[in-house]
Amino acid sequence: MKIKLPFLLAVCVCFMTFYSANSQNIKPSISLIKYNDNVNAPLNSKELKQINEVYGDKSNEYVLNRPQRLKDIKNLLRNRIEIKLISNPNDQKQCPLLSEVPLLNYYVSDLRRDTVFNPQTFNPLKYLFNVNGLSGEMYRVDNTNYFIIIKSQFQ
Repeated sequence: MKIKLPFLLAVCVCFMTFYSANSQNIKPSISLIKYNDNVNAPLNSKELKQINEVYGDKSNEYVLNRPQRLKDIKNLLRNRIEIKLISNPNDQKQCPLLSEVPLLNYYVSDLRRDTVFNPQTFNPLKYLFNVNGLSGEMYRVDNTNYFIIIKSQFQ
């Protein structure tokens, strides 16, 4: 009987350790993307210009004639990207610089970065931001107090 009790205790400890380790690896379920009603509205002239700047003569093929892709881009431009001026250094966080983000120049090979940052004319589609992550992302515009905040598509 003395041998069985330690063996049973060891088996229980191993089972509990295994169960505890595996329960921490459970990934949270991802909910469906919820779109605001504003994605159903037609593109405005600024949005169409932004798409054409990045996709050039492929705009129809890769965006405008693909309803889901167009909806995702409208959602990104209208609901998920925020440009925020954060002047107080205590409120600023370390994050990648805009200059470190590659350009999306697959469709328009001579696409260039803006030499001067203007929040009103900034085209976020030009950059390969991580827009599909589970959490949001933030980037700092070089030599400014502007931050580009990309909200998660699952929020």
